[in-house]
Amino acid sequence: MLDPMQTDRAPEPPFWSRPLAGLVSELGAGPEGLAGKEARQRLARYGPNRTVVHEAGLGQALLGQLANPLVLTLLAAAALSAGFGEGTNAIVISAIIALSVALNVAQSFRSRQAVAALHRQGATTTCVLRDGQRVALPLDEIVPGDVLELAAGDLVPADARLLEARDVFVDQAALTGESLPAEKQVGELLGPLGLDQAGNSVFAGTSLVSGLARALVVRTGAATAIGAVAVGLARKPPPTEFERGMAAFSSLILRATLGLVVFAFLVVALVRHQPLEAFMFAIALAVGLTPEFLPLIVAVTLGRGAMAMARHGVIVKQLQAIENFGSIDVLCSDKTGTLTEGRMALDRAVDAHGEPSPLTLAAASLNAAHETGIKSAIDEAIQAAHAAEPGWTKLDELPFDFHRRRVSVVLERAGARQLITKGALEGILPECTRYLAGEAAHPLDAAARTLLEATHTRLGAEGLRVLAVARRDVPTQAVYGPDDEAGLTFLGFLALIDPPRVDAAAAIKALAADGVRTVILTGDNEGVTGCVCRSVGLPLDRIMLGTELDQVRDEALVALVTRIDVFARVSPEQKVRVVHALKQAHHVVGFMGDGINDGPALRAADVGISVESGADVAKAAAAIILARPGLEVLHRGVLEGRRSFANVTKYVLMGTSSNFGNMFSMAGAAVLLPFLPMLPTQILLNNLLYDMSQLAIPGDQVDAVDAARPRRWDIAFVQRFMLHVGPVSSVFDFLTFGWLYFGFHAGAALFQTAWFVESLLTQTLVIFVIRTKGRPWASRPSAALAANVLVVCAVAVALPYTHVAGWLGLVPLPAPVLGAIALTVAGYLLATEWAKRRFYASLPGR
Repeated sequence: MLDPMQTDRAPEPPFWSRPLAGLVSELGAGPEGLAGKEARQRLARYGPNRTVVHEAGLGQALLGQLANPLVLTLLAAAALSAGFGEGTNAIVISAIIALSVALNVAQSFRSRQAVAALHRQGATTTCVLRDGQRVALPLDEIVPGDVLELAAGDLVPADARLLEARDVFVDQAALTGESLPAEKQVGELLGPLGLDQAGNSVFAGTSLVSGLARALVVRTGAATAIGAVAVGLARKPPPTEFERGMAAFSSLILRATLGLVVFAFLVVALVRHQPLEAFMFAIALAVGLTPEFLPLIVAVTLGRGAMAMARHGVIVKQLQAIENFGSIDVLCSDKTGTLTEGRMALDRAVDAHGEPSPLTLAAASLNAAHETGIKSAIDEAIQAAHAAEPGWTKLDELPFDFHRRRVSVVLERAGARQLITKGALEGILPECTRYLAGEAAHPLDAAARTLLEATHTRLGAEGLRVLAVARRDVPTQAVYGPDDEAGLTFLGFLALIDPPRVDAAAAIKALAADGVRTVILTGDNEGVTGCVCRSVGLPLDRIMLGTELDQVRDEALVALVTRIDVFARVSPEQKVRVVHALKQAHHVVGFMGDGINDGPALRAADVGISVESGADVAKAAAAIILARPGLEVLHRGVLEGRRSFANVTKYVLMGTSSNFGNMFSMAGAAVLLPFLPMLPTQILLNNLLYDMSQLAIPGDQVDAVDAARPRRWDIAFVQRFMLHVGPVSSVFDFLTFGWLYFGFHAGAALFQTAWFVESLLTQTLVIFVIRTKGRPWASRPSAALAANVLVVCAVAVALPYTHVAGWLGLVPLPAPVLGAIALTVAGYLLATEWAKRRFYASLPGR
C-alpha cells in the first residue's frame, strides 16, 4: 500500500503526478468509501489528522539561555561576589541576567503559537463517505483512503486527489502565493510538476471558492503540505546573525577573562605567598573584565529601537530582530502584497488590434454586474473600473463551467435582448463569427483569428491576466442555453493586473542605495512575476523556476543565489533552500511573507517579517509584524537597526579596549609593586561606576556613516580594535604607575586612590573618542550620555574627600597629583584618538 507519510523529496513522483487508478488501488479505496473497521485501523496506524509535533518546554528553553558563555561567565562572577561578601555586586549582576534571560525565554513560545495557528486553519468537521453513507466526522479522524465530499465554502481537511469535480475553484493563496483562485479538475498530469501546478488535487488548509468535488485522501497530518510547514515551524530555528555574533563575542570575553584571571592569581599567589589575597584580587579582576551590563545595554538599545519603529506601525515581537535588521544585506520577499497591492485591477480594455475599447469595458461591466455566481476578484475589478450602464434587466444566466470556460448573461432593455459573455479566449473564439475593430464589425477569418491570438499573446507576455468579451443579439424565448452562445461578435480583451505598489520602486532603490539587495521568491508564474519586477526596477537577467531549483545541488545553489534576484513557481521548501543558501554565502537574510507557505522561510531567515493582514501562521512565525504591507517601512527598520547596532558596538569596543587595558595593567602592576595597585573593593566600585556611565549609550546619536551600510558582528574586527587601541590604555596606566611610585613616592593608599580616579576618568571619558570613527568634536554625543559620563567623573574625583572614603580605602589627593592625573587623562585621550584614526585608516572598506 502507498505510504501516505511519504514526502515529495522521495524518488517517486508526487501523488498528483501518479495515475489515479494506481492510487485508488494502493489506498484500498472504493466508491463507497472506507469501512468503519478499516478506518479505525488506519487511524491507529497513521495517527490523528493533526500537525502536532514535539515541542521544547519552558525548562529546556531556560537551560538553552543559561548555556550561553556570557551568561555562564556572569553567573560565575555573581556567585563568587556573593561568596566573598560583595552582595550588592552579586545582586546587580543577577538582576541583569534575570532580565536578559526572561526576555529571551519569552520568545521561545513562538513555535507553539505557529503550530496552534495551523490548527485554526481547519474546520472542526468534514463530510466523508463511510460504509457508503455520508457522515460528518471530526477533522482528526480523517485517514488516508477516505473519500471526501466538498462544496463551495468548505475548508479542505487533508491532501487529496480529485475523483469528481464540477466547476471547482480553490483559494490556495496562503499555500502557494497565487493571487487568484486556482481551477481544479479531474485528470492525469505528466512530468515533475510542483504543488502550484497540481490542478487535479486539493490540499489541507485551502478552501473551495466554488463548485462541488469528491476527493480521495492521500495524506494526513504531518505528511500534508501544510503539515510539513508545521513541522518546520516547530523545529528550533537556526541561529540568527545577532545570536551568532553574541555567541562569538561571549566566547572571546570568556577566553580573555579566564586567561588574565588565572595569570593574576598565579603571579600574586607565587610572588606574595598570599593565596587568599590573590584569589580575592583575581575574582575582582574577573568581575571587572566581565561586561555585565552588556545584556542590559542591548535590551535597552533594542527596546528604544522597537518603540521608534512602533511609531511607524511596526510591531517588534522579538527584540533581537531590531539589530538583525541593521545587519541584513539581502531582503527576500514574496511578490504579492509587497511589490504589488495584493488585489486585481483593470489595466486596460482593448479591441482586436490592442487599441482602447470603451465598448468592450461597457459590455464586460454589464456581465460582471448581473452575474449571480461566485463573485471573483476579476468582477470586482471590472466594476471598480466602470459602473454598469443602468436600465438593463437580467433574463437568464449561463454560469461558468470548465467545458465552456465562459460565463454569459442575457439582458433586455427597451425590448432588445443581448447575450454578453466573458471568459478564456479558447472558450469564446470558436463561437465567434465576427469581430469588432473600432466601431465596425468584420468577418472572423483565419487572418483575424491570428490577429486576435497575437494580441492575446502580447498582453499575456506583459504579465497580464487576459479575458475575452463577446456579445450577440438574441431572440425572445423563455430559456437560453449553451447553444445560444454561438454566432458571437468578438468585442475585445480585458487585461487585469495586481498593480505594483506606488512606493515599491522607490523603496527598492533606497534599500539598494543602503546596501540591501532585494530577492523575490514567489509561487506565481514567471510571466506575471517578470512583468511586476520590471515595473519596480528589479534586475531581471534571469528568473529561476522551482523545477530548475530542484535540479541544483545545495553547493551549487550557494553560488547561484548571489547572481539571481528572482525565483518563480517555488514551493515552501524551495524558499527555505534559497534562504539557507544565501546564509551559507555569508549574507544576513530578511524574509517577508504573509502566507502559510511562507512560515518555514520566515523561521529560517535572520529576520522574519509578516503583515497584520497575513495568515496567523505567518504572523506567529515572524519576529516583526507590519501594520501595513510595503517595503518603505522596512527601509526605516533597517536604518533603525543599524543605529541600534552602532550603539551596542560602542559599549563592546569600550569594554574590549579601555576596560581590558586597565585590567591588564592591574594584573601587571600586582607583579611589579609591593602592594596591590587597587583593592578588590575599589575594583568592583570602579567597575560599577564605569558601567553606570555607559547606561545612556542606547540613546546616543549615531553618525550617518554608521547607518549607511549593513553592519554585522565581526569578532576579528573587535580583536584587532582591542589590540590596536587597548595597549594605549595600558601604556598610560604604566606611566601613571611610574610617576606615582617614583615621582610622588606614593604609598599604598595614595597610589590606589590616584589610580582609582585616573583609571575611572580614562575609561569613561574615552567614550567620546570611541563612539565615532571621525573627529570627536565633529560628532556630538547625546545630552544624556554627556551628562552621565561627566557626573560619574565628578563622583570619581569627589569620592576621596567624602565620609565613605575611609571605608573604601581612599584618601584625599594632593593638588599636584590631581594636576598630574588631568595631564595624563588628556594625553591618553589624544593618544587614543591617534590610535583610532590609524586603525580605521588601515580598514579602507569600513
